[in-house]
Amino acid sequence: MINATKKWIFLKISGALLVPLMIWFILNFISIYDQSYFVVTNFFTSPLSKFLFSLFIINAYFFSALSVSEVFEDYIKNDRIKNVANRLLYTSAVVIPLITIILITSL
Repeated sequence: MINATKKWIFLKISGALLVPLMIWFILNFISIYDQSYFVVTNFFTSPLSKFLFSLFIINAYFFSALSVSEVFEDYIKNDRIKNVANRLLYTSAVVIPLITIILITSL
């Protein structure tokens, strides 16, 4: 399978998975928005919330990295700069969710 086809399929799958996770997060964010610190920490300490939020963060960063990578492919002509930009993008798409998940699980 061609690399561009794999990216396209992963982009569509991650986008489809992101919709229910985003709806779940928005509904829960609305319910904890004006609450106290303890209510928010209780929300993030429940195992189901930790799991779903971790999936949401991983999927959101995966989707955004694939999307921004396509922009790099289309608009950056210099291959060296494009490769550096993609590597930085993919590194941040792994490191940022990892740090977030570690901090959430340490609550």
